[in-house]
Amino acid sequence: MGHLITVATCNLNQWALDFEGNTKRIIESIHKAKDAGASLRVGPELEICGYGCLDHLLEQDLYLHSLQCLETILRDESCYDIILDVGMPILHRNVRYNCRIICFNGKILLIRPKLYLAGDGNYREQRFFTPWLRPQYCEDYYLPRMLWKLQGSNKVRIGDAVISTPDTTIGCETCEELFTPDPPHNHMSLNGVEVITNSSGSHFTLRKLNTRMQLITEATRKNGGIYIYANQQGCDGDRLYYDGCAMIICNGKLLAQGSQFSLSDVEVVSATVDLEEVRAYRCAPSRGLQAVKAPVYERIETPFELSSEEGDLDMSRVPSLEIEPRYYSPEEEIALCTGAYLWDYLRRCGAAGYLVPLSGGIDSCATATIVFSMCRLVIEACKAGNEQVIADVKRLAKFGEGKIPDTAEELCNQIFHTVYMGMSKQSSKETRQRARDLAEAIGAYHINLDIDEIYHAQRNLIVNTLNFDPKFKVEGGTIAENLTLQNIQARSRMVTAYEFAQILPTTRKRPGGGSLLVLGSANVGESLRGYFTKYDCSSADINPIGSIDKSDLKRFIAWAELKFELPCLHDFLTAVPTAELEPITETYVQSDEVDMGMTYDELTTFGRLRKVDKLGPYGMFQRLVHEWGPSRPRVGDDATPVYTPKQVAEKVKRFFHYYAINRHKMTTITPALHCNDYSPDDNRFDLRPFLYPPFFQSIGFKCIDQDLAKMESKQKGSTGEDTVD
Repeated sequence: MGHLITVATCNLNQWALDFEGNTKRIIESIHKAKDAGASLRVGPELEICGYGCLDHLLEQDLYLHSLQCLETILRDESCYDIILDVGMPILHRNVRYNCRIICFNGKILLIRPKLYLAGDGNYREQRFFTPWLRPQYCEDYYLPRMLWKLQGSNKVRIGDAVISTPDTTIGCETCEELFTPDPPHNHMSLNGVEVITNSSGSHFTLRKLNTRMQLITEATRKNGGIYIYANQQGCDGDRLYYDGCAMIICNGKLLAQGSQFSLSDVEVVSATVDLEEVRAYRCAPSRGLQAVKAPVYERIETPFELSSEEGDLDMSRVPSLEIEPRYYSPEEEIALCTGAYLWDYLRRCGAAGYLVPLSGGIDSCATATIVFSMCRLVIEACKAGNEQVIADVKRLAKFGEGKIPDTAEELCNQIFHTVYMGMSKQSSKETRQRARDLAEAIGAYHINLDIDEIYHAQRNLIVNTLNFDPKFKVEGGTIAENLTLQNIQARSRMVTAYEFAQILPTTRKRPGGGSLLVLGSANVGESLRGYFTKYDCSSADINPIGSIDKSDLKRFIAWAELKFELPCLHDFLTAVPTAELEPITETYVQSDEVDMGMTYDELTTFGRLRKVDKLGPYGMFQRLVHEWGPSRPRVGDDATPVYTPKQVAEKVKRFFHYYAINRHKMTTITPALHCNDYSPDDNRFDLRPFLYPPFFQSIGFKCIDQDLAKMESKQKGSTGEDTVD
């Protein structure tokens, strides 16, 4: 009996409800796995229907179509002679389960339901599925009639079992199960399972790949064994980007790793492993003592062997060597993730391209640079011969009459449009020039215009109808007048952006016409604080930077200045962030951070403490009064601010006050690509009320005041000052 086995896993760019397209990509991955000599192929979670189907997972049609696609795979003899691990939902005894279908040569060996469902953050699996709450338990699943003849039976086993081949044993985990305190792979490993598959639907978050990699490698570093991880990759119709990184690990050593970001629809990685290495790794007596008491799994037997004696005699076949994990910097992650996401969105939505209202500030600059990053990725894929990307480019870049653009700038000019919408008094010549320079540098089709006529027409409605002449703050106007005049400009820009997005392909005489998608440029801090006008240019079709903070955007722009050879980006980094909605005078220029009463870095801190650390106003004050206090040790270039307890209290109160009164804006905010764990996205990630009681009258603020009074009293006592009653 042989002991060298070759196994394969994949990244698949599946699309929710694209049953036939998903099935085609699954079959292609099986063919690639067989071409690599693999005897086991593992695919992503719910790969037949697509992971992001959401409430469609409650529909009967979805289960029928998933079974029809499974039948297509089982009937395809080109998919024979390899064990397949395929993901799809199953309805069993009127209960919905998230399942793995283990099959071989047209027959189902086992249906393995997910034991522990993901129910936090972006995940709502309990809404759609029921967990299989009976570990090591199996029963009969009665097959639909369409599969009887293929199976040669009307039933198959469903439950928490393992597959026994003549040479090894295979067990399954699904995504979330890996991350639980007592994961199934612990028990399976002790029960003698040597090959464990994990089919995942894991989405991208900045700086999180290392955490995922550590958890996966630890699964076999402690238990020994071969761990095969598959994941979805790309945008499947929602706010998430699934970031691939399919990998194969043996005894804690990484043997193969797929790409994290790619424009390829199907990517397969494989590795050859010696089963004897697993057995030798597990020889510790202490492990044996636990193994004899481990829970017993039902074994589903198959005569197919993952290894072969002939394969062991092939001198060209050698075990795969350990490789170093591949990680990207946060700046690279932003460029690659957002670029790949926007390409998936554009090629699948049927639009003619993108439009960005370019203000001359760093946020819209970042959005435009991200689109340029997308164009760079597309041109690289075309030059590499990616047939799917080439076909998509020919369909979208119609000005070239079928010719593929040679450079990212050429592609950018065909599918990307920017528009600067200025005002004679509020807009500076510097922002106008920065917008023009950036558009020219990346090749975008740029329009420079002023909206004074629209603004004055709307302002005159107030003058003529209400007999009232509103003024800006710098002209002596009230807060209400100042906000009204700012919002007229902001909302006029939103209408103008959509107007030009609708007509530009026609005026440019694009073959077939079409319309453009408007991209938003509100960063995560502004959304959290509510520092934007409802239904202004923050209202768009999609926002690639909506969960990225200002600090990360600045680092990305600094990186892109060098990497993309765009020296004009330097001016954006040194400019003071400003909305330019108030008139500029010799003594006054509007500033975002002054308007907000806090810096963007402080907003990032508030956001993480509120969402990730789950702190309310009082808990946040208790944390920050120490972290931002003068007594905290600081090393090197530590940029943590230094504030008195009173200043910390004022900052925390101001944040929660504005967060609460502006939370309603999040109900209409543009869908944003998810990139951070503290995104305030109201759709499904950050579920909160949008009508709050006044925070300044809350018990939390009163607790802050009580603690602050005690701290100040203690401080005065320690310095010998007289206290005042």
